[in-house]
Amino acid sequence: MNKDPNEPLLEGHEADGIKELDNNLPRWWVWLFNITIIFSVIYMAYYHVLGKGNLQIAEYELEKSAGDRIKAESVAKFEATIGTLTPSKDQSVLSQGLQTYTTLCAPCHRPDGGGLVGPNLCDDYWIHGSNYVDNVKTIINGIPEKGMLTWRGVLKPNEIQAVASYIYTFRGTTPPSPKPREDQAPASTGPSPFE
Repeated sequence: MNKDPNEPLLEGHEADGIKELDNNLPRWWVWLFNITIIFSVIYMAYYHVLGKGNLQIAEYELEKSAGDRIKAESVAKFEATIGTLTPSKDQSVLSQGLQTYTTLCAPCHRPDGGGLVGPNLCDDYWIHGSNYVDNVKTIINGIPEKGMLTWRGVLKPNEIQAVASYIYTFRGTTPPSPKPREDQAPASTGPSPFE
């Protein structure tokens, strides 16, 4: 199909009765498009050719190291004050401790603190110390040889204090069928089949 000289905006082809118009793009759009092309050339030269700027992985590593440094300083400051800590009685702190305990601790210590894989948290005899400060240290450092994770760097200092305060509320409670004290051997149930 030939271009109609009476209609200069019509192109010389048609598809299914639809004729294409030859409209110019708006000037602002053309300038914006050209600016993006110029920006991309400058960006490529600055970051990839000359290597002046940090790429995403380098930016991530910088921010990660800054975050790790802040976390380490916070944990060190917290550990320096451990000896002066006392269990919190604030209900908001205890409810935060309950949430952390239920998520991270209850699978090994039972929701009522009676002990499963981990020891009974309701009695006063603990191999690694039963006072509050010993509990905080145990949470921070874990007992890797017995399977307890180290929560240093995983939990924030306020979360450690909250969960330790919540665990402290188990003292003196009597859950049903608790795990025996750690200084007592479990009751014998007869001869071992391997003897």
